[in-house]
Order: sequence, then C-alpha cells, then structure tokens
Amino acid sequence: MTDLSEPTVKPVSTGSVVWILPVMALLLCLWLGWQAYNQKGVEVEVIFNSGEGIEAGKTAVIYKGISIGVVRALRLKFDSDDQQIVAATLEINKEFEDHLRQKTRFWLVKPSITLAGITGLDTLVSGNYIAIDLGDGEPSRNFQALDEEPPLPDTQPGLHLSLEADTLGSINKGSPIFYRQIQVGSVKNFHLDAAKNVVEIQIYIRPEYMNLVRKDSRFWNASGVSVDASLSGVKIRSESLSSIMAGGIAFSTPSQGEPPSPLNTVTNSTHFRLYEDYDAAQVGVQVKVVFDDYEGLQAGRTPLIYKGMQIGILKGLNINPNLKDAEAVLSVDPLIEPYLVEGTDFWLVKPSISLAGITGLEALVKGNYISMRLGKTEAPAQRVFQARPKAPPLDISSPGLHLVLIADTLGSVDMGSPVLHRQVKVGSVQSYQFSRDRQAVVIGVHIEPSYADLVNSSSRFWNASGISVSGGLSGVDVKTESLQTVLTGGIAFETPDLRAPVNQKIQRFTLYKDRAAAVKEGTQLSIHLDRGEGLGPGTPIRYRGLDVGQVDEAQLTADLRGVELKVRITKAEEHIARQGTRFRVVRPELGLLRTAHLDTLFTGPYLEVYPGRPDAPRQLQFNAIEQTEIVESTGLALTLSANRLGSIRAGNPVTFREVKVGKVTGYELGPNADRVLIRILIEPRFSSLVRTGSRFWESSGIAADFSLWEGAKIRTESLQTLVEGGIAFATPEAEAMGRQALPGQTFLLYKTPKDEWLGWSPKISISP
Repeated sequence: MTDLSEPTVKPVSTGSVVWILPVMALLLCLWLGWQAYNQKGVEVEVIFNSGEGIEAGKTAVIYKGISIGVVRALRLKFDSDDQQIVAATLEINKEFEDHLRQKTRFWLVKPSITLAGITGLDTLVSGNYIAIDLGDGEPSRNFQALDEEPPLPDTQPGLHLSLEADTLGSINKGSPIFYRQIQVGSVKNFHLDAAKNVVEIQIYIRPEYMNLVRKDSRFWNASGVSVDASLSGVKIRSESLSSIMAGGIAFSTPSQGEPPSPLNTVTNSTHFRLYEDYDAAQVGVQVKVVFDDYEGLQAGRTPLIYKGMQIGILKGLNINPNLKDAEAVLSVDPLIEPYLVEGTDFWLVKPSISLAGITGLEALVKGNYISMRLGKTEAPAQRVFQARPKAPPLDISSPGLHLVLIADTLGSVDMGSPVLHRQVKVGSVQSYQFSRDRQAVVIGVHIEPSYADLVNSSSRFWNASGISVSGGLSGVDVKTESLQTVLTGGIAFETPDLRAPVNQKIQRFTLYKDRAAAVKEGTQLSIHLDRGEGLGPGTPIRYRGLDVGQVDEAQLTADLRGVELKVRITKAEEHIARQGTRFRVVRPELGLLRTAHLDTLFTGPYLEVYPGRPDAPRQLQFNAIEQTEIVESTGLALTLSANRLGSIRAGNPVTFREVKVGKVTGYELGPNADRVLIRILIEPRFSSLVRTGSRFWESSGIAADFSLWEGAKIRTESLQTLVEGGIAFATPEAEAMGRQALPGQTFLLYKTPKDEWLGWSPKISISP
C-alpha cells in the first residue's frame, strides 16, 4: 500500500481580462460619436447668383477676421422665375446658432481693383471667403447673398450725413472725405432720389472728426483736377492724388473757431448741399476793400496772400463811376475772420522797378496780388476797408524780435528786404536811416516770433544782397544767397552758439559786407615772410593737398622789410597752431629733370603747412620759408660742412651706391662765414647706413682725370645728379665703420671721392 497525499482541487475561473479591450474600444467610439454630434455645426443655405470663386470644403465663412464656418456643398437650383441660381450649404459653428436671423447678411469677398481703391487684398493669400454681417429678426436657415459688401451701418459710431448733388461726378462708394486735405471719412452709398431729382449721397465722418462739421459747413466735389488758364496764368486746384483718381469730397467750416452750441451742432441724417467745386461752395468770409490803384486786379484770379500763403481770392470788382477807385469783394479763409477788425491793412502788390531797387518781384511770376496785415483780435470787427498805397511799416510793439544793425553802406537792402537764416526767411527789414554822426547806416530789422530764439549775442549778420564774384587764374567763384536777394537785396545771419545769452531787449549788431567777414571761422594766425609775390586774400593754405585755411589779409610790415599775412585756419587748427609748425610758399618748379607744382602757373602760389607736434605749446605767429627750403620730416638729420656750396640745392638727392636714401633739406653759412653748412635728411629705413666712419662727397656734374700714361677717366653718379647735383656717401667695412651716426652729427663734404671709398661694401642690415 502506497502512502500518497490528497490532491488539492481548485474551481476553474469563468472570466478573462481579454474582454476588457473590446469594452474600452466600444466606450471610446460612443464618446467620439457623441462629441461629433455635439460639436456638429448648424447647416444653412445661402443663395448666390453665381458660384464663381466658391469651393466646397475650402471657402471659409469669416466674421471679423475669425473663421466661423465653411462651405460644405454647392448645387444648382431654379428660383421662382425659373432662373438658375447657386445654393451653397454652409456649416456654421454651433455657438453661432443664435445669431442666424432673418436680417443677417452674407456676401462673397474676393480681390477687386478699382479707381476707388483695392479691396479684398487679403484674399490673394487666403483665398476668397464669405463674410457675414449680423442682423436681428426671427431665427432663419435660408438667406439670399448680397452682390457686394453692404454699406456701413448707421449704428457705427461717428457721424452719418446725407449730401444732395445735381450729378454724381467721380464719387463712388469708399471715396474719401477730406478736411484740409486730411481724410476724415468716406462715402457710404448713393442713390437717385426721383422725387427731388437729385443724387443723394450718404457719407460717414469718423468719431474723432465729428466736431469739425457744423450747420454752416460747406461740402464740394473735390474729384479730379480743376484747371483755369488765362493770360494772367494757370490756376490748378486738386485736393489729393486719391481724389484725382477715385473721386472725393471736401468740406470747410467757417465757424470752426467757435465753441460748439445747439445752434451749430449737427446730428445723424442732417442734409447738406454738395457743390460742384470749391469756388461754387463760396466757403470764405466776404470782405470789401476799396482800392485807389486797382491795376491788374481780376475777379476770380487775383489771390489774397498772407505771409506767402493764399488765404482768399478776389470774387468781384466794382469800379466806381468816377473811375478813381474800385471796390473789391474778397472771399477770405474763415480762419482769418477773427482778425478782420479795425487796424487790419490791405494793399496791392505789383512789380515795381526804381533806383531804390525792385519790389514785388514775385508778382512778375504769379501776377499782381493783394496782401494784408492782421489787426488785433480785441479791436472791433470790420468788413469794409480802405487799401493802403503800399506795405505799412511794422509797429515796434508787434510780436517778434526787433533788432538794430549798423552798416558802413546800405547796399541793395531796402524796406521789406528779407532776413534769412539758412536761406529760410525769418524776418524783414523795416526801416533804415543815417546814424547821428552820419558815418554809418542804422537798419531796423524784425524777426518773426517763431524764430526769435535764433538770435543771441553770438549771432553774426552780413549783407546778402546781389552777387559776390571773386576770381583769379584758378577760376571764378560766384556766391549768392537766393534769387530774391540777388534782385531785391537781403540780410543773412548765423548763430554759432544757440545757448549764448541775449544782451539787451533791442539788440545791436554790426552788419558785415559778406559772410566771410562776419563769421571768421577757425583760428587767426600771423605769418611773416620776406616776399609776398602772388599771395593775397583768398590764397589757400594746404596740408597734404587739402585746403585747411586761407589768407584773409596781406600787408607790409612796419619796417617795410617783409610781408605779414593774416590767415585763418579752419581745419585741424589744434594741430597747426603749435610751436614747430612751418609754412612754406609753393611756387612752380621748372628744370631739365624736375618739374613740379605746374598748377600754380594758373592758380597762383599757395602755402603748404607742416604741423608741429600735438603736445607742443600753442603758437599764433610764424615765419614762412620759401620753396627753396625743404621742411624736415621724420628721419636722420645730419649736417655736412663744405668749403663752397657748389651746385648743391635743397631737394637734391643723397645716394648710397647710386640709390636715393635721403635728400638735401637746406643750407646756410657757418657762424664765422668760413664754411657752408648743408642740412640733409636720411630716410628712417636707411639711417643705419650712416656710421661715424662714413664719407660724403659731391656727386654733381662729371669728374674727369687725365694722365699721359693711364689716359682719361670720366666718372658721374647718375643722370639726375649730372644735371641737378647731389651728394653721395660710402661706409667702410668692419671696425673702420664705427658706431651709428647720431641725429645732428656733422660730417665733412668732400669735393670728389677717393678710389678706395668706391670699393667699400659693408654688410649693414636696413629696416624693412
């Protein structure tokens, strides 16, 4: 019998984890189906006359730049008149369902280019889309699309007005509305009012410009270009380039300076008349002016000018029966109305030529015109005036800056002559008279208030009248301030330091003859030289070929032994006005092998400057050197001692093995007049060639040695030294070479070299 244990019995499980996956998949499908159903958009049908530009599944429905739906399907159908139309099925986001009402409008947006402008430009990138405009009414799912974008609704913030015109002209939807050539609104729509037999135009003014429109505002058609030509000239008027191409409307408001009130405030739907042009609108204030001299006045053409700007026009001219005077009716800009008071002056401006000068020169171009001077606003209002025979003098109490200029002569300056700053007119001449001692002319000048801060104690004034001509062999220099000052005279000024103080209430200045005398820029120096041939005012001072100044004055010294030049350095003066600076007179050089500075044959001599060290002490008086001297530059400066000068001249070459390594810079007699001391300068890279054992000799001309036994020996250094002269040197080898020469060291200058010198060939390193 076997001893076995009892088996353990476990029941078999009836479930399995495998079924969990199908259950989860089923739940996910149910959830996705519910989401699709819950988020499904609302379908609406929109009828279009044409399906061009609409694609199912692509064309979006856009509201304020945000996509709220898409076209799902397109199909053809027939309307009640059996005409084929296109029915587009749109799927609109469900959250937008409450806004789908009877007065909601749909239209297709696509790019369009017309004279009025470019619309739908964004569709070039995103494609055509259907725009929507919300409306009220009962809920609806069927709509009729508009053929074009609807006009701006009256609920849009701003001012909505109606204009009545006889013809539409170039006005179109979207045409701009201008006020002083600034666009402030646009045309909404237009239609023909059969009852009134007029064209009614709806316009929109943006909220920020609503206060510009009052009940007395005048609107006119600003489309295209208005051209009025006659013998007196051509008058062209246009509002802007956009109004030329696409049409436009402009308006003006005479009472704009007054505060708004219930009597002049407009509201939505206010009607205005649209005039055909600016002249027909008659937007100006009517003023009557009686002229004793009415020559050249023409109704509709003669302008009213104030400070160079047209502020009105002559509308009518009534000549009195006695033919002695005429009454002119002016239409003046409403902005000037507050100044039409007692004390306002009018006068006729026309060209006048006399010994005193030319006045009214601008009238030669644009014809006679009427000018005016405004009165004070606190004076009583006035609408009828007596014209003055000429421009009135300016009252010294008038706003602005009143100056006194003292001049030796008046020149071409006259009353009314302009005062210019950087060629901009900032004032005018008001009066002139002799000084008390009658030795000068006192000129009264007025600077306009807006430019008064341009004048202070640093200001310099000069006579800018006529043309200044200066010339010489170098050419002719013609200077003028402006065409007006050429013919009528004028004064110009500069103010170097705008922070300089103002000395007194009525400032006094010297009126110089020209700008050069007034400004005197740069640093003044004095240069002494023995001769001044060809030198005088205007002679240039140059450094490395560039002008750095000029001579202002040339005069003899008190002892008549020299010439003193007063010069002005305008560039690099901090480096030039230093001790060690040297000035050299440059004149033409003519020689067989050296020709230089030939330009001075035509331009005349000039001064070449060689600045001293920047850290040297400041110096304002100098002695100039003639061209025969060479100004030393960097290098090894040495002195050669000779019995006679021979053919040595400044500029002659110094050679080593017939290679130029330096030059002669000058010469002078020794202290006891028994020797000639010749200054030479060795270039820096060759300075190591000169040693204490070096020997120098003249290389000028030809050296000849005749002998009955050896024959003739002829020796010359080079063709240049043969003709012009020069100096050569040689350095021995080894220990005989000696140490390197020091600056300023003196050597003997031999007449001819020894044969052994010519055989020396030391090995000396030179700088690269």
